[in-house]
Amino acid sequence: RVMGKRKKRDRDNKRAAEINPDGRMLTWLNSCVHCGLCGPSCLFWLASGGDPKMVPGRKVDLVASLYRRQHTIAGKFFPWLTGAGDLSDEKKAEMVDLLYGACSMCGRCSLHCSIGINVAEVVRRGRTILSDEGEVPETLNKTVRAAMEKWNNMAIPVEELTETLEWLEEDLQLELNDNTARIPLNESGKRVIYTLNPREPKFFPLSITAMAKIFHLAGESWTLSTKMYDITNYAFFSGNNSETAEIVKRLSDEAVTLGAELVVLAECGHGSRVFRWEGPNYLGKSYPFDVETSVELIKRYLDEGKIKPDKSKNRKRVTLHDPCNLARSGGIIGQQRDIIESVVTDFVEMSPHGADNFCCGGGGGQLSMSEYNERRMSAGKIKADQIEATGAEIVVTPCHNCVDQLLQITQAYKLKVKIVTMAEIVAEAL
Repeated sequence: RVMGKRKKRDRDNKRAAEINPDGRMLTWLNSCVHCGLCGPSCLFWLASGGDPKMVPGRKVDLVASLYRRQHTIAGKFFPWLTGAGDLSDEKKAEMVDLLYGACSMCGRCSLHCSIGINVAEVVRRGRTILSDEGEVPETLNKTVRAAMEKWNNMAIPVEELTETLEWLEEDLQLELNDNTARIPLNESGKRVIYTLNPREPKFFPLSITAMAKIFHLAGESWTLSTKMYDITNYAFFSGNNSETAEIVKRLSDEAVTLGAELVVLAECGHGSRVFRWEGPNYLGKSYPFDVETSVELIKRYLDEGKIKPDKSKNRKRVTLHDPCNLARSGGIIGQQRDIIESVVTDFVEMSPHGADNFCCGGGGGQLSMSEYNERRMSAGKIKADQIEATGAEIVVTPCHNCVDQLLQITQAYKLKVKIVTMAEIVAEAL
């Protein structure tokens, strides 16, 4: 019986092999001093009324306990002294609930950590372990499977996408009274290949028209691929590294096939982060093309005088929600504000904002995990209060995940505001 228990323990520990840390992870797993400063920075902790299990440091502890059990002498022989633990069924259930269901991987706790632990990265390492164990919430897994099988996370058929883009092109020509305005599809040799969040052709087609209008007035050489256009990468949230890499590779290969010089990433925070900043690490090589977000491209168009907005067309009070993966993780903060200041007459900031802004609650795959809807919407109250305090009539955010969450927040908390993308507020002023 003793030998049987030891063998089971060894099997459980082998399951935690993914926790084998590099230097940074080793530092983070050994550094938490349980000061509690990360608690007030977390929207889930705040929404829970200070529930101790919602402290981000607790999530770090869950992952660190597996490391200590497998890699430290004290953890192997005296686990009760070090908080070490095996990957038991009970541990997996707690990890799923807290790492998936109570974390948007927004990184705000990392910003406030007294010793600089990257909590979001530790959480993702924990999700990778759970993914290897087949413990990803089915609703999130379903989204990933759609992307892997149909090449977009909403499983939109190519025919449906093409028809949508064709009538959007007709609409654009009518709006501009210009038959040369186009949404070019699958054209080789264009300077730019543009991407989409599949929610755009499905639910928010006007955001595509807005960006096409900007491209046309800027005189850009661009195209869209109907084969691989999905900038989202929910495998990054599920923790499946091989699927994350495959989605990155598909978009990279399509850009090479069409001969684009520049990949412009649609308004999707996590998709931009994964493809632009994380992607080369997953592929193990640099891209043979340049990459930038649509926010950066619009800013450059403004700086170069390629588009000339009339801010008097946007007279309502506007505020900005900073997507976590663009602002906190990507450093795209000032560009957003420069654009808005150029296209509206009345801009007011949320408090806090920029790198310190609160997550809307929809990141980390939260929007796709319906089993945690109640918790997600409760956490969204923080963002609702932020918006209401500004007195704004319009909220701009350059991320479609954020758009979805903010729309649900405005309905749940009865906010009288309109949610728009960056491209839409810019196009309105052209």
